[in-house]
Amino acid sequence: MATPLPPAFVVPASYTETRRDPLKHDELPPLFPEKLTVYNIWKYLDMKHVVALGLTPLIALYGILTTELQTKTLIWSIIYYYATGLGITAGYHRLWAHRAYNAGPAMSFVLALLGAGAIEGSIKWWSRGHRAHHRWTDTEKDPYSAHRGLFFSHIGWMLIKRPGWKIGHADVDDLNKSKLVQWQHKNYVFLIIIMGVLFPTMVAGLGWGDWRGGYFYAAITRLVFVHHATFCVNSLAHWLGDGPFDDRHSPRDHFITAFVTLGEGYHNFHHQFPQDYRNAIRFYQYDPTKWVIWVCAKFGLATHLKTFPENEIRKGQLGMIEKTVLDKKAKLQWGTPISELPVLSFEDFQHACKNDNKKWILLEGVVYDVADFIAEHPGGSKYLNMGIGKDMTAAFNGGMYDHSNAARNLLSLMRVAVVEFGGEVEAEKKNPSVPVYGNDHVKAE
Repeated sequence: MATPLPPAFVVPASYTETRRDPLKHDELPPLFPEKLTVYNIWKYLDMKHVVALGLTPLIALYGILTTELQTKTLIWSIIYYYATGLGITAGYHRLWAHRAYNAGPAMSFVLALLGAGAIEGSIKWWSRGHRAHHRWTDTEKDPYSAHRGLFFSHIGWMLIKRPGWKIGHADVDDLNKSKLVQWQHKNYVFLIIIMGVLFPTMVAGLGWGDWRGGYFYAAITRLVFVHHATFCVNSLAHWLGDGPFDDRHSPRDHFITAFVTLGEGYHNFHHQFPQDYRNAIRFYQYDPTKWVIWVCAKFGLATHLKTFPENEIRKGQLGMIEKTVLDKKAKLQWGTPISELPVLSFEDFQHACKNDNKKWILLEGVVYDVADFIAEHPGGSKYLNMGIGKDMTAAFNGGMYDHSNAARNLLSLMRVAVVEFGGEVEAEKKNPSVPVYGNDHVKAE
């Protein structure tokens, strides 16, 4: 009895979207249906983000100007800056958005709380946007496309209302099934108040009595720094540096971006190998997020740290090295390509030299016009004059002198033709009636 066929697989509509190539800046469609003016811009602004991202720097500035900064509060602010920053880089980004490793319940819970303390949206919201960014990099469906400008990719994309259908699809089914992610998403407002404001303030207040400093420095000023450090992954990391693994898209690698973003600045590597738990693959590259994950793994808090094979990483690097070399070679003169040269018989080659006074020599089946080089020949004009009308392959390759690559490169500019069958020896093999001329080194027995 035949095995019944499985039911037909229905492809969801979201999977039928065509992946578009990156668009140039002037090819991106406008964000709004009308030209923005001071009269209509308000209806396109996302006021909750405008207020939050605009007010916090002003509060921080006021606090800095009116509040003494105690040493303990400074140290605590830096510690909490790194802690909440890691909530984004090690948690939101590498754990949930890219599933670059697995974290145990305790580590996941702490990262979820610290990520909320950075006040950059819930895990689900943040990861959905970031997955769309990777799938639709540099296109009109990239939520923070770098081709819309540095300001837009840094913060502008959050200040405007943008219909969800204008942002590319990203699969978040795994996040929808996570009880922790759903709990954080449901209680996000409550968590940001606790972790973003109250907790850092209370540590300084209950710890050494600096309630005011705890609020203005550890909570608000720290928050502003965390925000813009993270935003640099979307802006600076697509603007500063180079692309050692791929240059078709805007992500770039640079130490400065890595330093600012807790190691997220090796962004060209990251976009090529997004599920690698590392951003920096070399020991000397700055990536504290990688080391935190690695240490947690040693204590059993994290497992299944994913890394791409070194062989595949080197392929990407080599591909870019090859491209760079080809780009440089294209700017140099290499003479007429051999495939475009006219084809002569060996008899025609000799006839041109004897009867038309051509100063031609033959090397490895290629005819070179050395008329303007005879007087400049480092070995003297005598040897070149001896070779006119002859196959000098053996002499050139060590019979008289083993010439350098520089000599071969220089000769490429003197190519004028190729000889049928390659040279006098091959010509004699193909057609014994062709008389053999030239050096004794290359005569057939």
